[in-house]
Amino acid sequence: MDKLAAAPFDPLRRKMLATAALGVAAAPLGLVRSAHAAPSPRATPLARRVHATAFAPLKTVRAGLLDVEYAEAGPANGPVVILLHGWPYDIHSYVEVTPMLAKLGYRVLVPFLRGYGGTRFVSGDTLRNGQPSALAEDVVQFMDALRIRTAVLGGFDWGARSADIVAALWPERVKALVAVSGYLIGSQAAGQAPLPPEAELQWWYQFYFATERGRAGYDRNRHDFAKLIWKLASPKWNFDDATFDRSAASFTNDDHVDIVIHNYRWRLGLAQGESRYDALESRLAQSPSIGVPTITMEGDANGAPHPPPEAYARRFTGKYEHRVITGGIGHNLPQEDPHAFAQAIVDADRL
Repeated sequence: MDKLAAAPFDPLRRKMLATAALGVAAAPLGLVRSAHAAPSPRATPLARRVHATAFAPLKTVRAGLLDVEYAEAGPANGPVVILLHGWPYDIHSYVEVTPMLAKLGYRVLVPFLRGYGGTRFVSGDTLRNGQPSALAEDVVQFMDALRIRTAVLGGFDWGARSADIVAALWPERVKALVAVSGYLIGSQAAGQAPLPPEAELQWWYQFYFATERGRAGYDRNRHDFAKLIWKLASPKWNFDDATFDRSAASFTNDDHVDIVIHNYRWRLGLAQGESRYDALESRLAQSPSIGVPTITMEGDANGAPHPPPEAYARRFTGKYEHRVITGGIGHNLPQEDPHAFAQAIVDADRL
């Protein structure tokens, strides 16, 4: 899960931070989209839910440091949407969003992040690095490998941060952006600032991961640890064991623990990154604005640490909307309300 500008939060009552001033409800309409540089085609309303539990056979592509495993759906010549998951989740967060968008003519790509599923490092000697700029550069390398010039990016948690970073540092590659919990770009320096006690309590697992006991505990209990996080982050989502287990299978990746632990230790300045990313991290430390068309989103029952929208709205300098999704929606917004997330992708593409 993501930290940055986290506001004080009562984890026992799990109240949503106030977002009414900027929030608007997602449109309760069938999904429609316009052809690019052409008159709008016939409206194509979809059912509010596509009950999918699996993707078509997955693919793999060599992309920079990684062999990336990914799902793909939709026409090969369609406008591209890339959907990015977070921790402790995987590509199944988008298992229902993907067919909705594919039916509208989008080419939808959903890659496993480094340390998840079948994504593997090309070299055993490469540092298992979880720092934000490395994860974001993976997205650009993935696009390059598939010869994709521009795409609509969507993400939540770690995926929202990566999407934000690509939009900030490589705006020419991003047609539009959908980011759950908004602007999640930060730095090690920002991570040194103490938070109020209640906000620090939300980050109990980050401090746990800072210890070798925490590393061993996560390694030994990946399944149960992740399931606990799911419950805390989405207290009103009644997911079943089959839903969780589909995603938990991706945590058996040999690099998973290394990536997760490095990510959280790096944030606290307890682990070194790689010099190859120093220039990127220096730029990110300046809190660069994002000028691409953007829709930010938040569930009304998000139990995970997240900043209030008024804390980041000014970071988005292009066409911009914020949406609060009601109905007990938690942190894993794309899986909890796939229609609302898919609608945001379509609408961001049309901003």
